[in-house]
Amino acid sequence: MISAKNFKKLSFLVYGLGATGQSIVNFFKKNKIKNYKVWDDKNKHFYKKLRPKNLEKALSETDYIVLSPGVSLKKSKKRKELNKYKEKIITDIDLIFLLKKSFKSIVVTGTNGKSTTCKILEHVLKKNKYKTLLGGNIGTPILSLNVKKNNFLIIEASSFQLAHSKFISPDYAILLNISNDHIEWHGNIRNYINSKLKIFSNQTKNQYSILNLNLKKHLKKKLITKVIIPKMEDFQKLKGKINNPYLTSEINDENMMFVLSVSKLLRIKEKSFIKSLKSFIGLPHRYEIFLKKGNCTFINDSKATSFQASKCALKNGKNIFWIVGGLPKKNDKFKINNVRKNIIRSYIIGKNTNFFKKQLKNKVSFFISKNIKNSIIKILNDIKLFKRKKNTILLSPASASFDQYLNFEERGNSFKKLCKYYAKKYV
Repeated sequence: MISAKNFKKLSFLVYGLGATGQSIVNFFKKNKIKNYKVWDDKNKHFYKKLRPKNLEKALSETDYIVLSPGVSLKKSKKRKELNKYKEKIITDIDLIFLLKKSFKSIVVTGTNGKSTTCKILEHVLKKNKYKTLLGGNIGTPILSLNVKKNNFLIIEASSFQLAHSKFISPDYAILLNISNDHIEWHGNIRNYINSKLKIFSNQTKNQYSILNLNLKKHLKKKLITKVIIPKMEDFQKLKGKINNPYLTSEINDENMMFVLSVSKLLRIKEKSFIKSLKSFIGLPHRYEIFLKKGNCTFINDSKATSFQASKCALKNGKNIFWIVGGLPKKNDKFKINNVRKNIIRSYIIGKNTNFFKKQLKNKVSFFISKNIKNSIIKILNDIKLFKRKKNTILLSPASASFDQYLNFEERGNSFKKLCKYYAKKYV
């Protein structure tokens, strides 16, 4: 570990000046680190005095390049220069560990469930009197948090951040799951898996590695840490005692299995654990039951950007009218046999209709609705024809949103607004 004294002698170049890049600059100012430059491919005027005249010269002379997670080494205008000095690249999460003070850390990664798991952990810890902070990929840049001695720092880490991480060393490293995702960014599934596994790379023997049993096969070498394999049966024993429908739905079983494991390590009593969960409110766009009207339940699962994520929602419901579509993930395959009995009909949106037709053909009934508005109108008319007592209208697109929306939040909010409007007219 680099000492605080030596840390201030190092030189840095901050590459990318979005929210994370700006938080890095503010962090340097706060910690009186003076030897740094900044660069952004698009914005040439932001922090103009700190911008080097010759980027390659600056990259060659600096000790570390602090790369913002949105910058791709494949798509950046200066990708040739960045790849040349790839070994120098670190992330904002690395900085918090390089200058580590006396705080405890939980770092959570995985393909699905990261944000929800982080929020449940934050809620449980706060309810049990831990001084807890949450940041990273979930929204607040980690360096924007005012981390103090004896704080418990929960970090959601994306594969983009971990791919370039060199110093991350969590007290509790959690790897939830791995499925096909972000292959365009990483190049192949092996690179994606390796980025996730870096969460364990720098841990010491007194720290904890918490992962699913089926993920141990991906480890290249035996971990020196205290390895914890959460057991689903442990959570199932408690599930009936938890008075919170959101947390006891099958969709959250895996998340809760990990939260329970951490709470046990922190010696939170079972009674306190159960009591703290009663007041937890789920995150928007993650299997969000936002409207019940007549014989219809409306669920916004816009965050489901791969089939594996949508599969959880499809397993958890009956009589589902499923809105699916958008920009599919590379190499994603719809293994739908185990959930097809729950689906009445699917409604394909977005510009990639041929991909989804191919995935669903001869498996479930589908209708090409092109957009969410048409889907809702068609579903509400179909419900009248099917005449079932209970119906689930589910937006779980199994794909990214960028063909029609800025992000999954905009897609989910549009769905909720349209459902509330048309439910008044049709239900």
